[in-house]
Amino acid sequence: MERSSLRHLPQEQWLELEDAYSKRVRQYSEPYLARRSEGRKHPVEDFLFTYYTQKPGQLLRWHPGEGVVLSGERAAQRSGWKYYRRLDAGELAAVGLHADTDAVTFDRARFLDERLDAIRFAGIILSGTVARPAQYGCFGLHEWAMVYRQDKFDLRHEYLQLRLGPGGTDEVVEKNRIRCSHFDAFRFYTPDAIPLNELSPTRENQRNMEQPGCLHANMDLYKWAYKLAPALPSELVMDCFELSWRIRAMDMQASPYDLADWGYPAIRIETPQGKAQYVEYQRAFAEEAQALRHRLLVALQPLLSSTGQ
Repeated sequence: MERSSLRHLPQEQWLELEDAYSKRVRQYSEPYLARRSEGRKHPVEDFLFTYYTQKPGQLLRWHPGEGVVLSGERAAQRSGWKYYRRLDAGELAAVGLHADTDAVTFDRARFLDERLDAIRFAGIILSGTVARPAQYGCFGLHEWAMVYRQDKFDLRHEYLQLRLGPGGTDEVVEKNRIRCSHFDAFRFYTPDAIPLNELSPTRENQRNMEQPGCLHANMDLYKWAYKLAPALPSELVMDCFELSWRIRAMDMQASPYDLADWGYPAIRIETPQGKAQYVEYQRAFAEEAQALRHRLLVALQPLLSSTGQ
């Protein structure tokens, strides 16, 4: 990075940002950690911490993103964090700091060397998805396909009850078109549901199939964001997390499970009214997700440019 493009944040400023971010994360992470310590599960609110590889402690670490210089004694502690480095004398002078100042910034060179494949793949997925038209005809039936004829297979979420019972759930799957385009949802189908899906998503064709109407593709914005930390500002990662959180809630409301006692009333996608309600949410989430994709691509562009893309 050019020295002139570095921006300095003194300690009193960035500690305020770090504190505000910590409070934002803890409202989600602390209830999860309390449940985990007590051996309790939550079908909606545990998901982002159990399905994705980012753990609460990692999410709690605030990062300013590329091009920002943090100074002060607390900044010096970050010199041992992965993908951080101390500034040299010339860089300190360029941002108006004394040569003996403790200051760190994002280590772009090391990040590019070690995370090049992740950077490129995230760029492919994000740029491809943002350019495709959204599809709104799935009605959340991927969750139903995951429990289709489940009495023949291992029970999924064994502590939850099916709202329509096994027979009613299977009937909904059989009476509707199943058109899931997202491999990481499709791969959880029961074996009997796999041939019912009109599409054949795979890990190999993922880059060509993801589309912005898909709830799971939009939830995965959180995944692409945290995989690029600490190159991205944590506030952007958290924006993706909070969208994913809300999508998960709606996804499970439209699922075959009875979650009313958990505080999540059903979206009855087996009815015309429920389908319309689902699409209304889906369109709103798609609009939010597209805005976040653009923000992620803007933040990712300096790294992509460094890779020659």
